Amino acid sequence: MVNRYQGRPTIMDYSLYLVTAGFDYQEDAFLQVVEDAVKAGVTLVQFRDKTATSRDAYALAQKLKAITDRYDVPLIINDRVDLALAVDAAGVHIGDDELPVDVVRKLIGPDKILGVSTKTLARAEEAYQQGADYLGVGAIFPTTTKDSSLVTVETLQTITSQVAIPVVAIGGIHLDNIKTLSGSGIAGISVVSEIMLADSVTQRVRDLKAEVADMLEVD
Repeated sequence: MVNRYQGRPTIMDYSLYLVTAGFDYQEDAFLQVVEDAVKAGVTLVQFRDKTATSRDAYALAQKLKAITDRYDVPLIINDRVDLALAVDAAGVHIGDDELPVDVVRKLIGPDKILGVSTKTLARAEEAYQQGADYLGVGAIFPTTTKDSSLVTVETLQTITSQVAIPVVAIGGIHLDNIKTLSGSGIAGISVVSEIMLADSVTQRVRDLKAEVADMLEVD
């Protein structure tokens, strides 16, 4: 199995991947949460907003990119290839209901990051073959952030062992269940509410980083 884009640089830190959600935040508060998280050690940020108009999403993405650029953290845009290109984001992340992986790769070119959500080995292999840089696998645990069926840790391990790109576990991941992913072969975890709704974003990120470091060390 060959990834036609395997010559691209692949050095990325996927260990603590924040996916944003607006919840009930005003814009300034939302941006402050993201900045606090990035300052505290989040390694990757994905802008996800399913409801904003294109103009509003563009304006907010620009502000997010100013923050992530300041701390040298890549910004990924969920679903919206046009938005990712418009703000010159580091890349885009797509799911099953978006454009085909190989089409997205052609649109964004060889140098931007392409992440793909998957629940099965077959989808993971297809995404790899068509140019994905990493996979988001889940939901691993029950979550209220997104309506999603669960993926077993065994399936997660199968994907990490058979597909030669980084895998990020997603869905319902919290401080108290990270250790159950030890030995799974993942490159990191993706969280939403665990950071976005934390009483202290800075402390929560630091605690998550410590837990993830311990978990990855087992691998």
